[in-house]
Amino acid sequence: MEKNYQKVKNYLLDLEYTIVQESEADGTFTISKEDEGVKNMIIACADPILIMEQPLFKIKKESADVYKELLKKNREIVHGAFTLDDSGTVLFRDTLQIENLDLNELEGSLNSLSILLSEYGQELVKFAK
Repeated sequence: MEKNYQKVKNYLLDLEYTIVQESEADGTFTISKEDEGVKNMIIACADPILIMEQPLFKIKKESADVYKELLKKNREIVHGAFTLDDSGTVLFRDTLQIENLDLNELEGSLNSLSILLSEYGQELVKFAK
């Protein structure tokens, strides 16, 4: 795991993300690049996969319409998807194979979130209210 952890760390630094917190023992990073919509994204090296999760907003009032719209938008997302955790927080989540991970693949997944936020951000703000 140490080799993969260092590889991911180097990629994050190459892509100019700020590593806010890290734990090599747990294989995790918390990263930010606020100008691209990434704030406190959790990245976990969980061999054989890399898990990326970005909290987006908490569901204040459950609505089938909101869930339906998020599911429909999932179809358009290039990499990753909307997910819901046990606390009712909507997340952007993506998983990648870590063994053969390269810089372009990680960058593509991170860019997918930035594109999603730029194209769909206003709707997400409405859902969060």
